[in-house]
Amino acid sequence: MSKAPSTAEMLEMVKAMPADLKRELDKLLLADGAPIWVPQDGPQLSAYNSPADIVFYGGSAGGGKTDLLLGLSLTSQEHSIIFRREAVQLVGIEERMAKIIGTRKGYNSQDGVWRLPGKRILELGSVKDAGDWIKYQGRPHDAKLFDEICHFTEMQFRTLIGWLRTDNPKVRQRVVCAGNPPTEPEGEWVKRFWAPWLDPNHGNPAKPGELRWYFTNEKGEDQETDGPEPVMMGGELVKPQSRTFIPSSVDDNLFLAATGYKAKLQALPEPLRSQMLRGDFNAGAADPAWQLIPTEWVKAAQARWKPRDAKGQMTALGFDPARGGIDKSSAAPRYGNWFDHLVTVPGIVTNDGPKAAGFVVPLVRNGACICVDGIGIGSSALDFLVGLNLLVLSVVGSNSSELMDKAGQLRFRNKRAEMYWRMREALDPLNPDPVALPPDPELAADLCAVRYKVVTMGQKAAIQVRSKDEIREALGRSPDKGDCVAMTFVSNIPTPKQAKKERSWRDRLGISQRKRGSAQAA
Repeated sequence: MSKAPSTAEMLEMVKAMPADLKRELDKLLLADGAPIWVPQDGPQLSAYNSPADIVFYGGSAGGGKTDLLLGLSLTSQEHSIIFRREAVQLVGIEERMAKIIGTRKGYNSQDGVWRLPGKRILELGSVKDAGDWIKYQGRPHDAKLFDEICHFTEMQFRTLIGWLRTDNPKVRQRVVCAGNPPTEPEGEWVKRFWAPWLDPNHGNPAKPGELRWYFTNEKGEDQETDGPEPVMMGGELVKPQSRTFIPSSVDDNLFLAATGYKAKLQALPEPLRSQMLRGDFNAGAADPAWQLIPTEWVKAAQARWKPRDAKGQMTALGFDPARGGIDKSSAAPRYGNWFDHLVTVPGIVTNDGPKAAGFVVPLVRNGACICVDGIGIGSSALDFLVGLNLLVLSVVGSNSSELMDKAGQLRFRNKRAEMYWRMREALDPLNPDPVALPPDPELAADLCAVRYKVVTMGQKAAIQVRSKDEIREALGRSPDKGDCVAMTFVSNIPTPKQAKKERSWRDRLGISQRKRGSAQAA
């Protein structure tokens, strides 16, 4: 009995067929009810069949990532949408879909909507600016599909999947992301979101395809739980969602096996070669030319951090309050050149002065100065803290600075430039006593998102850094953790007044004895 040909062998046979014979084969297959697209054996099939609510498929280039998204919309979903960060990037998806189904019939290029066989619908969407997600607010889809997920901000991703729903109980709802490792710091959130698979330092690593369950806790943060069972939070049951990561590579894609594409990936320079060929999420991404604090400096500061039982004297407490929305209020307890874990709460908890003060006051130790963002809700918190006779410093980033950098060559455009540049100097590994930062991925992302430029200020050159709004645009969220740490580096932070030490009975007795001895001698 002859052995059945493998998938790869059948593909080679089809490739060798004349064009007219291929067309006849297509007609026969469609007449026989064969699906218009099927996933390839291996990782692509595993991702297609994964029961996870949120799947990340890919890592390496050439693993059939875009085909998976198109295949899902063609065969298993009723109303899908594929997102790319920019509209121009959707052209390749349009072309690939036309090649798969053999026609552009049913495609409205103005609306970006495909009317597919089987009464299925696929939309193509883009969110170039951080706030463009609002264009899709309230629009239901049973599949939210992201091509090159590391190009999106975390806020865009989380908000866009919020309207995943369908009124057809027979159709499964799912989120599938495809992409390569991030090449810029703004994409590092992906490594946090899928940390059990992508972070080598994770305490409980996961295997490819393994399911992990998460829910959003009362602090607005992801929290892992043991399984799909509902979790009681805030007086109501919350259903966790499952995630997984399934790696793929060009070796898993039969259609590219004979094209020489792998050789092109092998010829890429490092770290791009490791990222695209092997899907290495920990290969060093090159910092942008004007990144203020090098990524390696931040990693080194977090690597030298060790927990302390005896923390010593608190020297400052940075506080960046938020009024509400998705922003968080964050506080950074500083003890010399060592920072304790940052403390955060949802902005709604600190939406007025008394509430903001109620959050931060219990965190103060040793009468340390509270450095508060003095704009917006921060001004209300500031007034209330001053009324409590606490040591407080208002930090207004737009105010002028009189300082210069350590080399004495450059001035600072404003206080924001001053505090971030001074922090940069403190993080410099050549500093005799460099700063130690807690291992907080969001803090690292905030600090690495700051850019700077040299501008003219009067007769001198000055350093100007990216504004908070510009960082918010890049990250898709407020850089509250980075700002609360940076505020502790602003100049002229007052030191607490040392309280008079009460003399012990031994001291008082010693003074009395000396006085009595002096009197007897006289």
